[in-house]
Amino acid sequence: MRFIRIRMVTRLYAPRTFVLGAFFYSKGGNKMNVFIGGAWPYANGSLHIGHLAGLLPGDVLARYHRNKGDCVLYVSGSDCHGTPISLRAKQENVEAKEIASRYHEEFVQAFEALNFSYDVYGRTDKDSHKDFVKKVVLDLEETGALYHKESEETYCEACEQFLPDRLVEGICPVCQKSARGDQCDHCGEIFDDGDLLEPRCKICQNKTSKKKTKHAYFALSNLQEYIEEFTNEHKDRWRINAVNNTSRYLKEGLKDRAITRDLAYGVKVPLEGYQGKSIYVWVDAVLGYLSTAQEQVGDLTKYFSKLDREYYVHGKDNIPFHTIIFPALKEVIGLSKQENYIVSSEYLTLEGRKISTSSNWAIWLPYITANYQSDAIRYFLLTNNPEKRDADFSWREFVYSTNAELLGAWGNLVNRTFKFISKHNDHILPKTEVKLEIVTRVQGLYKEVEQRFEHLELKGALDSIFEQVRALNKFFDEETPWIAKKEDKDACDQTISTCLYAIANLAQLLEPFLPDSSRKVLDHLGIHDISYQEITKIPAKTLDNVDALFSRIDVKKIEQEEAILKEQQSLRT
Repeated sequence: MRFIRIRMVTRLYAPRTFVLGAFFYSKGGNKMNVFIGGAWPYANGSLHIGHLAGLLPGDVLARYHRNKGDCVLYVSGSDCHGTPISLRAKQENVEAKEIASRYHEEFVQAFEALNFSYDVYGRTDKDSHKDFVKKVVLDLEETGALYHKESEETYCEACEQFLPDRLVEGICPVCQKSARGDQCDHCGEIFDDGDLLEPRCKICQNKTSKKKTKHAYFALSNLQEYIEEFTNEHKDRWRINAVNNTSRYLKEGLKDRAITRDLAYGVKVPLEGYQGKSIYVWVDAVLGYLSTAQEQVGDLTKYFSKLDREYYVHGKDNIPFHTIIFPALKEVIGLSKQENYIVSSEYLTLEGRKISTSSNWAIWLPYITANYQSDAIRYFLLTNNPEKRDADFSWREFVYSTNAELLGAWGNLVNRTFKFISKHNDHILPKTEVKLEIVTRVQGLYKEVEQRFEHLELKGALDSIFEQVRALNKFFDEETPWIAKKEDKDACDQTISTCLYAIANLAQLLEPFLPDSSRKVLDHLGIHDISYQEITKIPAKTLDNVDALFSRIDVKKIEQEEAILKEQQSLRT
């Protein structure tokens, strides 16, 4: 039977040890306690730039809030369960855990190469996570949020097994395009695999049939009113695609969803009569945010009661799991809600085409991180981020953007200023007052960037900073310090001091976006503690020899990379 009233249970989330003190400031001032959750990628294959475009905003937000002095817990991890991993393991004739571990380690290396600042990057096959998920399922059962029924599920006679959603292909009943068992990537509709038209087994391509099996269902429909209130309360903090997507599901009416699957690999169902079944990955994965947080803070109930703000960062295909399912689970187990921000990116295309892992039309992170500077990758994917609409990655634009913006604007401003000091001032930094007009610009920039962040306009924040970078290059040209050093030494010193002041503050503002180059600049200036306060004094007295921040990319790389992309696709085909 479906439950009528949800009874909150919180005792399962208060471990013996309590370590919250390490994570919270005492209340007062403008400091906040911030939780940031980055989507958990499937550990069944390499990550590509499309995944990166959706995940990068999380690191930018984490660095920004830390620089403001806020107490941040930024977590993510590898989703080590689910059909894609089982399928790949079957294809390679190895254990599923071997596949998960292989790609988990690859993910960790890629995120480190890109300077992601996760406080914790976990994995869902950890015993602590499995135990946590089982406790939640027992909680759902105890509160009456689950009911049990037999249903007809998709079965492949040829393979002699029930088929999880990802192994069922067919036609979407809504838009009539190709879709997998539970979700259409074209229109975003989520449905039961029984709704799929012309279903067939992805493994053997035979037609599927239906066979009875028992599953536990989460009565999501009973939480319709709560999710409507939750959406209305937070929608001003969500990206517009999250608002529209969630509103559509609410208008159609929330449907109950099975939380168990006929899969041997995964978190085992801790209920009688469910031997050989696992927890469905959509429950398993989103609970990773909570299990990982609990390892760090101890008591989740107290943690969420003191939390000021939550961010969840992911691609548009993950929207309903973060705006409907996860909030519903949190409500049932009694975790209080705080200011909720949904940072849901649109899709990134590649050379004008949809990225496709099956046809190898992708740029894989191990390749791009091994061949290009991390800040160049971050800059291009952030300044071209699919915040409000799909964006495109092209090798031509990547190369020209790196050379013109990073090297030609930001790198040029730093390089010409530092070299001028080394060549014409015997490495000694001038110590004179800076021009008031530049101070006013910089102070205004801090306020503007802060407002952009508050509205999740990270691309706009980065663009605003680079607008001032270009303005400072123009200032340097107009002040002509190479002439003034001969005619008016004081004026020359003021120009260079002004540029140093601006560079220090620009580097600090750029740190969330370009951590590698920003850190180098600030280190040269003797600034080791980054904050969100205007830098008024440069500690360094002299400058050592400074290497260029960025390397020019030979434009010949454009054709070479385009050829590699086409070649790898032909090899897969």
